[in-house]
Amino acid sequence: MKSKQLSLIERNTYRRLEDVVGCKWSAGVLAAIGRNVTRPGQLERFIPGISTKVLNERLRKLLDYGLITRTEKPGRVRQVNYGLTPMGRKLDVILEQLRDLDEKHAQTAPRPRHEPSPARLKRS
Repeated sequence: MKSKQLSLIERNTYRRLEDVVGCKWSAGVLAAIGRNVTRPGQLERFIPGISTKVLNERLRKLLDYGLITRTEKPGRVRQVNYGLTPMGRKLDVILEQLRDLDEKHAQTAPRPRHEPSPARLKRS
């Protein structure tokens, strides 16, 4: 029989998860790195609307949680690349499944009143 409430350990697990993927930008950064967009400038161009400051904050957070790696190639011009760790790859797969689920749901679910129809978006 399942417990009637979440344990402290479960609540902390959900908080950590929300801290990582509950952010507006983290899932997009993780997905971009999963699609081999690995350099900071590339990430900034690939993710519309993200600022350098927010990108750097999200990269630090994902590094702290062990979801991405950072490698630096020395040289006249320093080259920084990011990659997914094994845990980051697992989370990337889950996020893609959620994205696919949302896409399928959006095709069948009634549109919220505040969301414009696709036809209205094309006219803009």
